[in-house]
Amino acid sequence: MSKQHKLTFNPKKVTKDLLGVLPVRARDIIKKRYGLESSSEGMTLEAIGETYGITRERVRQIENFALNSIRKSDAYTANAVSFEELKKHMDEYGGVVHEQDFLDHLTSDKELQNHVSFYLELGSDFIKLKEDEEFAHRWTIDEELSGKVHNSLRKLYESLSEDDLISESEMIVKFLDHLEETVKDIRNEELAKRWIKMSKKIGKNALGEWGIAHSPNIRVRGIRDLAYLVLRKHGSPMHFREVAKAIKQIFGKDVNEATCHNELIKDKRFVLVGRGLYALAKWGYSQGTVRDIIKTIIKDKGPQSRDEILKKVLRERYIKENTVLVNLQNKKYFKKDKNGKYLIV
Repeated sequence: MSKQHKLTFNPKKVTKDLLGVLPVRARDIIKKRYGLESSSEGMTLEAIGETYGITRERVRQIENFALNSIRKSDAYTANAVSFEELKKHMDEYGGVVHEQDFLDHLTSDKELQNHVSFYLELGSDFIKLKEDEEFAHRWTIDEELSGKVHNSLRKLYESLSEDDLISESEMIVKFLDHLEETVKDIRNEELAKRWIKMSKKIGKNALGEWGIAHSPNIRVRGIRDLAYLVLRKHGSPMHFREVAKAIKQIFGKDVNEATCHNELIKDKRFVLVGRGLYALAKWGYSQGTVRDIIKTIIKDKGPQSRDEILKKVLRERYIKENTVLVNLQNKKYFKKDKNGKYLIV
C-alpha cells in the first residue's frame, strides 16, 4: 500500500474475502455503495438504481441482503480478528468517535477509509449514530458512554452565550467539568477535544477561538465579522486602515480601506472614537457625537465641572481637549449653574 495506515491487516484483501461470498450483482452494488474500488464517495441508492434500472428501494434490499449474507459467512468469521482490531482502535480513540475524524486517524488514504467505513457497517460491535441537528456522524462501541458524552456536550453548549469567544484550553476545561459529573474517571484533554468536535453547535474560528457555531464570531460572513475578530484580538482601538491591513495579514483577505471604514461605521458593534479610529462597543464605549457623550455624562452624573467632563469624554474618545471645550461653549445645548458646573439646556 502506497500510504501508511494504522491497521495491521490488509483492508483490500479482507474486503475481497468478504465480497467473495456474494453473487455478482450484489457484490458490484456493495462496491459502488461504499466506494470500494475508488477514492470517491460511495454512490447513492438512486444513482445505483439508475445504473441497473431498478428502484432505490430495490437497491436498499440488495444492500441489506448482501450485508447480512456476509455477516453469516465463514469469510466473516475467518476475518473476525480484523474487526476486533478495528474495535480496539475505536476503544483507544475514545469509544465514541466523530466518523471522519476516526477515519483520518486510521489512514489518510481515502480509498482505505471507504473500506473501513464498510467494516463499521458490517461489524456487530459498531453502533452508528447518524448526523442530526446537534451532532456530526459518529460511531460508538459503548452506548452508555456515548449518551453521557452527548449530554455533557449539550450542557457545554447551553453554558455559552452568543458573544462568547474562548480559547481552546478554556473550552476543554469547561467541557471536562460537565463531563466529570457523569464520567468520573475521564480527564483527558486530547479526548475532550475529539468529543467537542462531534458537536455541530460548538465551533472554532480561524483564530482558534471557540464559541457557538452559528454566531458571527465563529461563522464569519464578511468584513464586519473579520474586523470584530481583529479588534477583539488587538484589545484596543485601531484605525480602519490598520484593521484592513490586519484582516489581510491574519485571514489572507484583501479589503479596500474605504470599504472597511464604511462597513464599520454601519455596525453597532463598533464605535468611532477618533478620526478613523474604532473601538468595540462591548469595551464600554458609547455611540454618538461628542455632544451626545457630554449629554449622557451630565444625565448620568448630574452637573459636572469642566475638568470632570473633559476627563470622562477623553476616556470615550481619542480627540483634542479643544473639541470638548468647543461643544461645551455651545449655549444652545449647555449652560453653567451658579457653581460653574455644566447643565443641559
